[in-house]
Amino acid sequence: MIVIAGLVIGLLFGATLAKRRKGKTKDLLQYAAAYAILFSIIGLFVTVIVHRVAI
Repeated sequence: MIVIAGLVIGLLFGATLAKRRKGKTKDLLQYAAAYAILFSIIGLFVTVIVHRVAI
């Protein structure tokens, strides 16, 4: 669940950042994809840490 939340937040954050920098459609897609991957990986590590501590 944390990974999916990270994915969505990364998509929104990346697209917003590219739009603020006056990027075109390809820039929006690239930023959104890059930040989605980054935030998903962070979410994956957070999920693993939470499960390790909880058990």
